[in-house]
Order: sequence, then C-alpha cells, then structure tokens
Amino acid sequence: MSIEPPAGVTRALARYVVASDFRQLAPEVVREGVRAVMHLVGCAIGGCRHETIESAWRAFAPFAGGPQATLLGRPERTDILHAALLNGIASHVLDFDDTHSTSLVHPSGPVVPAVLALAEWRPVSGAELINAFVVGVEVECRVSDVVSPSHYELGWHATGTAGVFGAAAASARLLGLTEQQTVWALGIAATQSAGLREMFGSMSKSLHPGRAAQNGLAAALMAAQGYTSAEQGIEGKRGFAHVLSRKANLEAATRGLGETRAILDNTYKPFACGLVIHPVIDGCLQLRRKLAPQAADIRRIGLRVNPLVLELTGKPTPTTGLEGKFSVFHSAAVALIDGTAGEAQYADARVRSADVVALRSLVTATSDPALRKESAEVAIELADGSRHVVFVEDCLGSLARPMTDAEMDAKFLALCDGALRPDKARHALSTLRRLPDLQDAAEAARACAA
Repeated sequence: MSIEPPAGVTRALARYVVASDFRQLAPEVVREGVRAVMHLVGCAIGGCRHETIESAWRAFAPFAGGPQATLLGRPERTDILHAALLNGIASHVLDFDDTHSTSLVHPSGPVVPAVLALAEWRPVSGAELINAFVVGVEVECRVSDVVSPSHYELGWHATGTAGVFGAAAASARLLGLTEQQTVWALGIAATQSAGLREMFGSMSKSLHPGRAAQNGLAAALMAAQGYTSAEQGIEGKRGFAHVLSRKANLEAATRGLGETRAILDNTYKPFACGLVIHPVIDGCLQLRRKLAPQAADIRRIGLRVNPLVLELTGKPTPTTGLEGKFSVFHSAAVALIDGTAGEAQYADARVRSADVVALRSLVTATSDPALRKESAEVAIELADGSRHVVFVEDCLGSLARPMTDAEMDAKFLALCDGALRPDKARHALSTLRRLPDLQDAAEAARACAA
C-alpha cells in the first residue's frame, strides 16, 4: 500500500490510517506485531503490583467508571480510559519494554493499552487489533522522527509526546473513523502531547506512556462524536512539530509511507533497565563468564560508551530501584556480581546492598562519540594486576542480535511470576500468540486477568 500524501502531514497520516488493512500486512510484519503485543502485555503484568501502580490505583479508583476493561495481571476491572492509563504505566514502570531502534520511542506502551481496552468495549477481531497496533506504531515513530533530535535534546520524552499520536491513530482505526475524524483525532492528540525527561528515575516516567494511551484513546473517542481540532495539528505554524522542536523534518512523516514498517525495527530488552546500558551489561556478563572474578578481586572497572549513556544513565549513586535503572555504574556492578540484570537487580534493596555499592564505586566511564549506542568497551583490572577487555559490537537485544521467540516467551512467563498462576500465565501466552486468529480480541485481555 503506497500513500500519495495530500497537502498537510496530519491529513496524510490520517489517510494512511483509514486505508490500512490487515490483509496488506506481510507475514513478517504480523509476526513482529504479535511479538510486540505479547511482550508489552508481559511487561504490564510484571509491573502490575509495583508501588507505582498501587499509588495510581488508590488515586483513581474512587473516580473510576464501570468494569469495562481488564487491569492486566490484576483482578480489578475499570473503565477503558483508566484501564489504558494504568496498563500503560504498568508496562513501563520496570523499564523492560520495547524500544524502536532509530526513533528510540518505546512504541508499544502507548498503543497496546489503548487498543486492548477498546477491544473489550467494542468487539474487534485479533487481526483488526494487530493491524491497528502496527498502524499506531508507524504513526508514532514517524511523528517522533519529525521532531528528532532537537525534541529529545530540549528535554521531551518522545514515548509520551509522540506516543499519544500512535494511540490516537490505532484507536481511530479500530473505531472505523473517517479521514476527517482521524485528522481531528490526531489534532486532539497533538494538543495533549506531554512527557518530560526530567522525570526519568521517578514514578512519573511511566506516566508518559500511560497518559499517552489514555489521551490517544480519548482523542479518537471524542473525534468519533464530532469533536473537532485544528486541521494541521502536527505541521501547523503553532502545531506540535514547530513548537516542540528547534527544526522540524516534516518529510519524515510521509517519506515511504505505506511502503516501510517501523515495527520491523523494534527491539526487545533482555535486561530490565535503560536500553543504552545493555552493551555494558553484555560486556560485563561476558567477562564474568570468562573470568569468574570475585568482587573482592576487582580493582577497577572501566567503561567506554556512547555519549548518550552518560547523558541518560550517568547516576553514580542511585538510592532506589527506579534510579538504578538509569545508572550504568550500578548496572555494571550488579551484572558482575549477580551474573544477570533482571528486575531483582533493580529492587530498592539490591541498589542499596553493601556489595553492590562497594563495587560500583570502582566503576568509571568515559564517552566516545565514535561508538554506536549498541556498542561498548568494558575493561576489568584485577588484584593480580591483570587487565581484561571485551568489546561489544552489537549488544543482546539489538536488531543485529535480537531476542528469539523462545527467549521472549521465557521473559513473558518470568514477568508473570507472582501475578498469574503458572498455568494461567501459559494460557495467557498461548492466547496472545494466537491473536491474529482470534475472532474476539478481548479474549487476549481477559486471559491476562488475575
């Protein structure tokens, strides 16, 4: 499907959304769509009992509407707007969700909670849901590309700011909105765009995909009822692109529209922290397997990393698990001691453990603009004076070394531990894997209720 863009980016994207059809999706696109939805649901189940969700649910429960949709991994049901919000927060709170390799948006977090909630209120097939999801991811990644890189440099978090467009586009497709209604939905999304990088390391970072899911869904519902917006919400003189970036690249929104698929450039995390830390963890694990060093024998850990690593994760002394997820120093230390970097390694208690605190004080890091974000060098000096170095060209979880289906399934089941019984977790996984064949997509959401 090739889309000839009319005048105006917003309308071009709206036309693309309306014209999309599951039957036009290549098998590899469907496969990746299923993997991404399944993975995001697993992340939401894994985060469903985090104190962040408990706090949010206590805040909103008194005002929530009827039991329309599932809170993933929990027994409660609530209205679709609050379900989208809470499931979006839960999906991101562990920082274990997917990342688009070029736009660096966490693409599924704003879109999956919106379409799953909507599917429980308005019956749609699994194929329709996958199509809407793929379309939503395409729109949000393209919108992010329009404002990058200055948007991020200014302090905006694209998962929230661009994610709301993805949720609106996907919801508009599921609702069967017209082209004009979809233009309005994207405009309503534009004026709700938000998310600040200052929130990284706090509960409020995970609010970004949650609000994006809720606001994008609301935008489509409002547009369906004739609620209007500016016609050029994205490209207008005072629209999203020009207000939230120093230099907008509007061509990025429509170049190859209908010919390329952003979902094929999606990546999944084997480690429960910021993606830019993954090459360092990969290198530390390689050295641990090779040397089996005792922490007491390590005299120094030297890291050479992409500059983005220190910008995003340069916290040398984290005190909470959420801060630990943004500390390359903590991640290197805990990977060497524990031999893994799962959610347990980013618990508050582990971040404050004496052995981890001691080892991370020995970590130094220097930035090297020549390194790609998928690469890093890790060097360890031992008490006997020896120095051991490993260079990671492409880290685990990157496009060059992607997680396999078996690894993704294992991650899903591990994330469900403590929230769903093992048999129920396996049933949920099986149901999500069959999503394109489901006559009622809501079956997937219901299978994930505690």
